[in-house]
Amino acid sequence: QVQLVESGGGLVQAGGSLRLSCSASGRIRSINTMAWYRQAPGKQRELVASITSDGRRNYADSVKGRFTASRDYAKHTVSLQMNSLKPEDTAVYYCAALGVTTVQGVVQSSTWGQGTQVTISS
Repeated sequence: QVQLVESGGGLVQAGGSLRLSCSASGRIRSINTMAWYRQAPGKQRELVASITSDGRRNYADSVKGRFTASRDYAKHTVSLQMNSLKPEDTAVYYCAALGVTTVQGVVQSSTWGQGTQVTISS
């Protein structure tokens, strides 16, 4: 069973920074894409950033230039450095592992973490 655990959320003032981390555990052979999503109250979950197995990064327009995703392929971890935070960044942030192949050869299309709250005060 593959599991994701996030850490690093919290409350900061606008203009501040936070770093989120996510670690995947289990009998993992490979992960195609690791990503961060967020969901604000009353809104749909949206993609924030993703990194594919070949290093391609994708960011939501709203976070480009402020957020940076990084990934450790050997440790199956992904981080999100968030700078110049704005009140509209307030949301629950979820880590996702897309296309996980276990050592037994089983492919899991998506695995999600439990989410971590990020709150930005104005």
